[in-house]
Amino acid sequence: METRNIFENLSPLDHRYSLSEKEVYSNLAQYISEEASIRSCAKAESALIKAHLSVRNQLTPQLEKTLDDAAANIDPQEVYNEEEKTQHNIRALVNVMKTKVPAEVAPLVHLGATSVDILDTALSMRMRDVTRNVVLPELKALETALCAIADREAETPQVGRTHGQHAVPITFGWSIAEFVSRLGKSILRIEELSKQLKGKLAGPVGAYNGPSMIVKDPEDLERRYLAFLGLEPSEYSNQLVEPEYLLRLLLEFNVAFGIIANLADDLRNLQRSEIGEVFEYFSATQVGSSTMPQKRNPWNSEHVKSLWKAMCPRVITFYMDQISEHQRDLTNSASQRFIADYLTGFTMAVDRMKKVVSGLQADKDSMMHTLENAGGKVKGGVLAEPAYILLGEAGVNDGHEVIRKITLECEQTGDTFFTVLKRHTEVFTKITAQLKKLGVADAETFFENPARYRGLAAEKSRRLAKKYSELMKE
Repeated sequence: METRNIFENLSPLDHRYSLSEKEVYSNLAQYISEEASIRSCAKAESALIKAHLSVRNQLTPQLEKTLDDAAANIDPQEVYNEEEKTQHNIRALVNVMKTKVPAEVAPLVHLGATSVDILDTALSMRMRDVTRNVVLPELKALETALCAIADREAETPQVGRTHGQHAVPITFGWSIAEFVSRLGKSILRIEELSKQLKGKLAGPVGAYNGPSMIVKDPEDLERRYLAFLGLEPSEYSNQLVEPEYLLRLLLEFNVAFGIIANLADDLRNLQRSEIGEVFEYFSATQVGSSTMPQKRNPWNSEHVKSLWKAMCPRVITFYMDQISEHQRDLTNSASQRFIADYLTGFTMAVDRMKKVVSGLQADKDSMMHTLENAGGKVKGGVLAEPAYILLGEAGVNDGHEVIRKITLECEQTGDTFFTVLKRHTEVFTKITAQLKKLGVADAETFFENPARYRGLAAEKSRRLAKKYSELMKE
């Protein structure tokens, strides 16, 4: 087969990323390369021959193996050469297949089928197999690594952030548990949708015109054909399999991609010099900048976000491929081929994120320092919320206003929230009494340590980590 210097390829997926993500690229190529595409169509043609023979009770194990071998060893270059003559990809494949199978079954190649009976069925098969054998293992490995962090850092104090501002205390495990839960559900949905992909053998308009000239029960022939490929027939087909089966899977890929890009953004921000709460693994020979030797840029997280930016807009094309005039037009013929690009970019981003997460470490001292000094000009001000809530529980009607004035006093004096709160003896006494009712130990010093106000962050982090780590094993 004709080959090309890798650096002459046009897509960065086929040169730059095929080198940096070599293992993932190689795994994907087994299912979604052009060679894999042609061979999956050959496998579908082989399955059709077997279906015809099974109806006639003429299929033997030896003949079945011969047909499987013919499909597995089809030469894509030979098919492409034939297409130069036919100007039709499936007719080219059919012509080549007829020369590769035993002469007595050659008339059965493509018999009763239209091109899309082969193309859509083969695409469903490839998408199912690449999802099951490449994409899901990568996603589950990432999810498992996230579960490990959520469990390991379940009690590591960290300040929460909303609108880019310090909010109330959480734990680092809790911030990661968000992505454990979101990505975990998306993985389960991807797995479910990949099992729902369908095939067809219903002819040019889906009404079984051609197959009805061959067998009395065309739907039985269709079921036999698809059973050899591990698929089921679409409930309704025109010339195409209903596009929503594949569309929903692609959309869920993009949901997962968005979650991963969100995680990449959060981790990148936490590595900012002025925050410095987490850090990625950095090898001894790695260079962060071409001119600033001291830098350790979070480029892996940025790379994930960048791949998402490149691939996410392609969802519009997936939606556009949902529409085909009447029983079929060819407006999805070129655009659908780029599904392979999208899936490659997505899987490479997952693999890169997996590497980031696997080497990710929390700077616990930095997290604690940020938390203790959180609240802007009000040191310890992240505890203003529980103070006003406890006052409300104590029956104080304007508890929010009382605590707001205390925070203003903190700004004016430069004293910590805890220090100023204690000066307001009546308020402090009521708050402390409420804490004791809740069974809080050392209620008098509760507001001295912001890390104590974390709600169920640690408990839910562990619970979610356990739940999804177990689900990933199933």
